[in-house]
Order: sequence, then C-alpha cells, then structure tokens
Amino acid sequence: MDLFKKNIVGIAEEIISSAGFILVDVIIRGTERNRVIEVFVDGEANVTAEDCAQLSRKMNLVLEEKELIKPPYRLDISSPGVDRPLLYLKQYPKHINRQFEVSYKSGEGEKKLKGKLIKVEEENLTFLTDRELVINFDDIIKAKVLISFS
Repeated sequence: MDLFKKNIVGIAEEIISSAGFILVDVIIRGTERNRVIEVFVDGEANVTAEDCAQLSRKMNLVLEEKELIKPPYRLDISSPGVDRPLLYLKQYPKHINRQFEVSYKSGEGEKKLKGKLIKVEEENLTFLTDRELVINFDDIIKAKVLISFS
C-alpha cells in the first residue's frame, strides 16, 4: 500500500472506529486532479445515511486540516451493500435469519454452503441448511448475504 493510501486509511480507521463503526474498505481512484475516495463502513447495527454524512464531514475536516489531498476530490462514505462479503465477526449478528452463501475450510479442503444464519455465539456461527452446521469464524473464507425478494 502506498503512503498516500496508508495515510487515508489511517484517518478513516480512527474516525470510523471512534464513532463505533467498522472500516470495511477504502478505494482510491482517479487522477491527482480528479481523485475519488470511497470508504465503506459497517457496524453492529445498520449504518444510516445520516451516519455516513457525519463521518464524511469529520473525515473531510481532517483531510483539509492535514492537507493530505488537494481539491478537487470526492469523498464517498457508504455502507458496503449486500454484494460485498462480510469481513468481521461483528457484522454477522445483524444478519441473523438471512440467507448466506459461505465458503469455509473443512479438514484439508474447502466446502461451500447456502443456508440461513440462525445463531452467533462467540466465534461460532450456526447455519441452517438441511441440518444445523456450526462454523468457526476463523474457518470462513468468504461469506455473502444473499438477496431475498420474498
């Protein structure tokens, strides 16, 4: 990671964690004259538009104060959306009773499942497929919430 991105990520982590949220990802794109910084935030509860607006105001102030980026630039702070995999254990409880697609380590290999998350106890996640399956969070390779239209 280059120094510019490392500095941006550091600022984002500090602001977001102090507000009680989780930094999921930072994407920096564009040119020096037309920079776009995308910050994805999640939390134990749903992230609201007002939460994102407050975080954006704070982060803009710090970026201007530290003169890390020259205007014009665009800062977008949003929740990651359902198309992004969950990365942190804290993200799971709010998704209880939702359908997941999960890749996980099992023995020597990798397995996949589609099932409903029914319980989170410490680091163990319980999914319901045709039976209950408990997976330790550390064994999860990738987990995505599936969109349900019912």
